[in-house]
Amino acid sequence: MSRPETGARGLPARAAAAVKARDPRLDTFRGLALVMILIDHMPGNPYEQWTYRTYGFSDAAEAFFVLSGIAAGLAYSPRFAPDKLQRDGLWPATSPLWKRAWTLYLVHLLLTLWAIVIFSGGADLFGDPGMMQLHNLGAVFENPEEIFFGIATLGHQIGYVNILSVYALLLLFAPLAILVAMHRPGVVLAASAGLWFVAGTWNINLQNYPNGGVWFFNPLSWQLIFVIGLVIGIAMRRGERLVPVNRGLFVVALGWLVLVAAWRLNPTLGAALNHGMWMLDQTGLPSIFFSQDKTNLGLPRLLHLLAMVYVLSCLPAVRRLSAHTLAAPLSLMGRHGLLVFSLSVVLALAGQVVMMGYHDAAWTLWGLTPLCVAVMIAAAWVADGKRRRAQAAPAPAGFVPVGGLASGALPR
Repeated sequence: MSRPETGARGLPARAAAAVKARDPRLDTFRGLALVMILIDHMPGNPYEQWTYRTYGFSDAAEAFFVLSGIAAGLAYSPRFAPDKLQRDGLWPATSPLWKRAWTLYLVHLLLTLWAIVIFSGGADLFGDPGMMQLHNLGAVFENPEEIFFGIATLGHQIGYVNILSVYALLLLFAPLAILVAMHRPGVVLAASAGLWFVAGTWNINLQNYPNGGVWFFNPLSWQLIFVIGLVIGIAMRRGERLVPVNRGLFVVALGWLVLVAAWRLNPTLGAALNHGMWMLDQTGLPSIFFSQDKTNLGLPRLLHLLAMVYVLSCLPAVRRLSAHTLAAPLSLMGRHGLLVFSLSVVLALAGQVVMMGYHDAAWTLWGLTPLCVAVMIAAAWVADGKRRRAQAAPAPAGFVPVGGLASGALPR
């Protein structure tokens, strides 16, 4: 049998072409998710009514998670190709994922420290000690000996600063998922869905320490979103789709999105459908099928996210709009996801304090969000300086440019 024609980096020609043609959708949608996360992390601001969660069950957190999975599949899966493993061994493929997990853990600790500083500083500045009791912060000041151990071991997490810990944990298991998904993606998806079902049905979650309770984002449930993204990214790295474009499936997915939007926006319809879901929940079937629970990723939330990803991936106009000049600020932020996300968390928490401190001032409601977004764009622009200089420099002789795999792409 003849070998397939190969392109850059020894990839099959079709995959090489897919890599070279940088897909703008992942960066743009990741940047959009970052903006919506910022808005949703400042409750009470008027921009909330226009974010993704207003019109659906899932929100920007789920969107950011699946996009991160896609990016990981695109960036890391080539290291697990059989020829690479045979030549270099397993450790060179695994170590970048574990190093990334360590980085995310350190960033999580840094953001936790900033949360403590921001709210304790706000309590002092505005003379409002109640700020020090918000978002699971009270225990930090009441029982610091045990709480700081809990923070270091991820057993005590602060509200709004608790998603990177899940991502870091999942990256530790990502090498195994990628290794199997490279050959048997269906097996990985089935195992992941099974774990989601078991965790949601029997409420299996990681325990908090020392104050009890469980993780807000159950990693045994949320791993399903990440794994789905991971398998999508692996397929895209090969120049393929995980789920082919199908008119019937597109209509079903779009219909579900329209129904959910009406469900959320029409109080009468919403009450009727919620009652129907409650009645189904009384049948004795697992509540995970009918609940919109965020911690255990209820099925309605999961289906809403998957329908959104599928519909957007099928529309050629989405690719064109993502590459438009007006989308450049979003794409810029998406290329520097961890930096911009971390900055958005700090800005959102500081914004909460300012909004509470100046609760009667209209400028805090309407002015803070645009200001924070401008700061995020500026930070991404500074971080992007190295890339701009590389693009401006003349390419070495014989150099073949390959699109940024760390940023990845959504399915075509």
